[in-house]
Amino acid sequence: MAINEERLMQFLFKFVTDVGATMGAGGVVVGDRLGLYRALADRPQSPEELAERTGTAPRYVEEWLRGQAAGGYAEYDAATGQYYLTEEQAYALTDPNGPVLGGFQLAVGSLKALPEITKAFRTGEGVGWHEHDEDVFDGCERFFRFGYSAHLVNDWLPALEGVESGLRAGMRVADVGCGHGASTRLMAQAFPESTFTGWDYHEDSVKEAAKQADGLGLGERVEFRVASAQTFGGGPYGLVTTFDALHDMGDPMGAARRVREQLTDDGTWMIVEPAAGASVSENLNPVGRAYYAFSAFLCVPNALSQEGGYALGAQAGEEPIRQVATDAGFSRFRRVAQTPFNIVYEARP
Repeated sequence: MAINEERLMQFLFKFVTDVGATMGAGGVVVGDRLGLYRALADRPQSPEELAERTGTAPRYVEEWLRGQAAGGYAEYDAATGQYYLTEEQAYALTDPNGPVLGGFQLAVGSLKALPEITKAFRTGEGVGWHEHDEDVFDGCERFFRFGYSAHLVNDWLPALEGVESGLRAGMRVADVGCGHGASTRLMAQAFPESTFTGWDYHEDSVKEAAKQADGLGLGERVEFRVASAQTFGGGPYGLVTTFDALHDMGDPMGAARRVREQLTDDGTWMIVEPAAGASVSENLNPVGRAYYAFSAFLCVPNALSQEGGYALGAQAGEEPIRQVATDAGFSRFRRVAQTPFNIVYEARP
């Protein structure tokens, strides 16, 4: 076998980069949990200063800072021996509602299921969402919440035919697969005349969603209940939403049919899914890489843990989603919005 030395070295450099990034994910989570980024954001500091301000051990902080600087997550001034964050780094690494910290928390949490996922690869069995570490649930909400906050009320809902005006006048809404309820709360805060019910099969997530909603004073117009996407009730609803959830289901067809049953005759189903192209080749990029990786640990195993026979995965793309909606009895389906991380579809009876 003839090996091209140049290509081999390119691959080895890629390997070193990825190993550093993998271990670096833990460093980001540590920096978030110990407040190291927040304390470093206001001024340059030595490891000893940062450790004193955060109540941590200087030698650990020193090694952490070196790794952060090597990875481009902090800056190092060789003349002073101090470390600091640029404005852009500080913005990304100190915002608890931003996608960066949540994304790393989600990744680290997902890897805790490595033994179970390895076994599932051999057996073909599933691993349910509820079987994962709590960092998966918290990290998932933090990762997606930034995009929802930026686009849901300002862009996505206005793109749906007649929905924004209906919400302002007063509409009943079901948010199916709501997780910790970030999407539900955002809609409820923006449309005080409407009422919202968040549904999720994971009881602990439902409890957390209700707690957060009560903390915002939304309890009278928002409730969270335990049920699967195939069994939720309480309709008819003028709007049903699924946020980054349909592709995780073992029976998305059953979910789509249930949505159709629970909608009013002129209701709308808003389907938010991960951004994906129409083919594998179109998804061979950094976003696709991240979504395929999460899908192998979270989405596909969860779908295979359920009845239904589907495992769409996070990069299913538009046509499989359209097919599910059409086969479930929706006569109209269109793409209404897109970001680098999500695509939004509208399905109507």
